[in-house]
Amino acid sequence: MIDLKLLQKDFDMLSAKLMRKGVDATLIENLRIKNEELKKAKSSFETLQALQNSMSKEFGIYKREGKDISELKQRVDANKIVINEALDIKRNAPEEFENIAMAIPNIPDDSVPDGEDENDNIELKKVLTPKEFSFTPKEHWELAEENGWIDFERGVKLATSRFSVSFGMGAKLERALINFMLNFNSKRGFDEVSVPALVNRTALEGTGQLPKFEDDLYKVQGQELFLIPTAEVPLTNLYQDEILSADELPKKMTAYTSCFRKEAGAAGRDTRGMIRQHQFHKVELVAIVKPEESEAIFDEMVQTASDILTALELPHRIVNLCTGDLGFSAAYTNDIEVWLPGQNQYREISSISNTREFQARRAKIRYKDGKKNSMVHTLNGSSLAVGRTLVAIMENNQNEDGSIDIPEVLKPYLGL
Repeated sequence: MIDLKLLQKDFDMLSAKLMRKGVDATLIENLRIKNEELKKAKSSFETLQALQNSMSKEFGIYKREGKDISELKQRVDANKIVINEALDIKRNAPEEFENIAMAIPNIPDDSVPDGEDENDNIELKKVLTPKEFSFTPKEHWELAEENGWIDFERGVKLATSRFSVSFGMGAKLERALINFMLNFNSKRGFDEVSVPALVNRTALEGTGQLPKFEDDLYKVQGQELFLIPTAEVPLTNLYQDEILSADELPKKMTAYTSCFRKEAGAAGRDTRGMIRQHQFHKVELVAIVKPEESEAIFDEMVQTASDILTALELPHRIVNLCTGDLGFSAAYTNDIEVWLPGQNQYREISSISNTREFQARRAKIRYKDGKKNSMVHTLNGSSLAVGRTLVAIMENNQNEDGSIDIPEVLKPYLGL
């Protein structure tokens, strides 16, 4: 959640920053109005309550002194009715206010470039040079079918479109990639964690997927449980509504999970192959840190994900996301895009974000900073999307006869 003190301190500045991210000005104005209503409701109730207490004392004095209390009683009774009305407003105003506040995204950092979509993202650097082929490289779904690694038709048969089944070396490579990534991240100081694939509504509200993106989540019928869209949700919410000690920070974690997304907003995009599936494997990085550490650890997370691709000898580039492509919870984000020769373009394989205090405020994650409690910063990023990494290996390591070379760093994981 955004810092509501900014709403009171400098509404025009907050409004301008949020409109850079495409937030409707009406929504921001509604938040301001509800905030004023909430303040007035609290003030009105406190004034009426003080008046009631004063009249109650006066009532006692009148009775002791034998004075006529009929007029005073009428005033006390009338004030009770007004107090109850004010109390109803005071009770309802915070919920109405929070409903609006929970729908407002994080404020973009000043370093985030203005733009409408991914075409306006800024390239920061390229790593490794794409291989030149003496033949026309095939796309991954052709290679997967030729080598018997992935069966898309049987995935549809078992579930629906955008599901797949891996066989033989395809399945082994997925497992090898998961183990390689987890080991790599562990060596970089990220503690491995195993988390549930189902989380409750509170957890998803804490990291910002709810209430706005409920249509993209798979919900368990009859229960307030959802399949996770990313391990970011359970990892971050491990410390929901807790106060950590300063010496516990930073907490740097990595986890492998299956992830589940309806891809409700991606109709017609990447319908073939493994780029955009409803279920996919991913290794995630999450950090919970002191504010002064967050920028350095962000750079460390980007470098870790990039170094995995370098170890796999996969050309990639790092881009700075513009305001129009920035996620709901992110203050700023670097995407890592891997080169896919079959598609002749770079495609996203990792997205690493610093949410600053936004998720911490929603999830109530704090740390003891001297005598006071302060909000932590939370960061998250893919390290990496396993299916897309497999796609990149197939396309970059293909031979003219359709065979695929295995990256050297994965061979020990495959017994080769």
